[in-house]
Amino acid sequence: MRAQGATWLDHQLVGNSGNLSAQGFGAQVRDALQDRVDFLVEQGLAERRGQRVVLARNLLSTLRDRELAAAGKSLQDATGLNFRPLLDGARVNGLYRRSLQLVSGRFAMLDDGTGFSLVPWKPVIEQRLGQTMTAVVRGASVIWDMGRRHLGR
Repeated sequence: MRAQGATWLDHQLVGNSGNLSAQGFGAQVRDALQDRVDFLVEQGLAERRGQRVVLARNLLSTLRDRELAAAGKSLQDATGLNFRPLLDGARVNGLYRRSLQLVSGRFAMLDDGTGFSLVPWKPVIEQRLGQTMTAVVRGASVIWDMGRRHLGR
């Protein structure tokens, strides 16, 4: 699998999915995991040491960030707006233009008129499409704010 984002397989690798059957679906997952490891090694995000595989520190966030950068560049080229990657703990404000489904998950595009950021999407904001919102991202969690009302973590 050559997906740039953090896939289900990556989560399995990080979580050490050693209890897979050698037959049927378990065997298919094992094969897919080996293919994914090969890809991660090519990308410099994993290293083989004999029978062991050592994954890069912060693998999942690195994959997510790479995918967001690629999606942001694509949207920047399409819209003419500047893509602004989120910094952990930073507050971002803008009009909720659309959502994007990426391999790493679903993200909301917040447009402030001159640029935009991609913020982890939560179901609670779907009814707010076209409205101005504020979000604060800390690690994998996000707090959405519409005025005085906090909309989810």
